[in-house]
Amino acid sequence: MKNIVLVGFMGTGKTEVGRELSRLLGMRFIDLDSEIEKSEGMSIKEIFKRFGEKYFRDAESREVERISKVDNVVISTGGGVVLREENMEHLRGNGIIVGLFASPEVIISRVKNSNERPLLNVPEPIERIKGLLDLRMPFYKKADIRIETNGLTPVEVAEKILKETGWKG
Repeated sequence: MKNIVLVGFMGTGKTEVGRELSRLLGMRFIDLDSEIEKSEGMSIKEIFKRFGEKYFRDAESREVERISKVDNVVISTGGGVVLREENMEHLRGNGIIVGLFASPEVIISRVKNSNERPLLNVPEPIERIKGLLDLRMPFYKKADIRIETNGLTPVEVAEKILKETGWKG
């Protein structure tokens, strides 16, 4: 069975929805950011602080290549994974790409209490979110399936994904 790969901006629900999907389908769940933290031996926040975004994106690409070879898993990616075409080629080669979307206002409400979001450590995070969304939206829209998550629980989003894919939970 192919993988289900969740892409989308931070705060759109990728991790929680991924956990729910894996539970419903009896598939293993892989959180890409957690895998990067394991392989690098430090948090994402620390990677950004010590080495910068390019280093992080390189580590992310290495993990994408490795994980995309695994079968029958639900993969939650980081929000910027879509920025490198080779990442998407690897993930699409063995999976269906599901894009999760939410409004900037919903995103900020979901992530405002987290200090683990290095790209939002700025004076006006809502403006940063809007700018990053504008930049990344063309990449997110390349998903095979698109799901709006505003006002939905992770269970409801997972059920919508099952309906769209035709997979049985």
